[in-house]
Amino acid sequence: MPAEFAKMGIRFQYPENWSVSEDISLAGCRSVTVNSPASAFWTLSIHPRLTDPTQLVEVAVQVMREEYKEIEGEMVCEEIEGHQLIGQDINFYCLDLTNTAWIRSVRTDQATYTILCQAEDREFDQIGDVFRAMITSFLANIGSLAKED
Repeated sequence: MPAEFAKMGIRFQYPENWSVSEDISLAGCRSVTVNSPASAFWTLSIHPRLTDPTQLVEVAVQVMREEYKEIEGEMVCEEIEGHQLIGQDINFYCLDLTNTAWIRSVRTDQATYTILCQAEDREFDQIGDVFRAMITSFLANIGSLAKED
């Protein structure tokens, strides 16, 4: 049975055995992170609607490059639940293990969102479909909650 996150003007389902934490940055960006029992995580960040999704992806990739030095990335454009997402699929090494990250950004009538999914490759192979289901659940519920504040 999936659990549901329904705060911050967003709603999505996630595995009930994963943990959730919320954060508000100094710049006012709000985010929620869902962590697997192992090391994988899924983070959704909420930005003002007029924030450029392409710029958010570029900044996220730059941060990854600073952290991991040698990364390989591939641009991605995809449509999920009628929303056009842009982003990158990234591969990198951390502690001698290969890792994969998906970065996606989308602008809606409510806000601009960035999603980061990341896991060590063996775990990613097992839960990539879970990440995709969480993204789909989020996008299917855009606008279903009244914006807070």
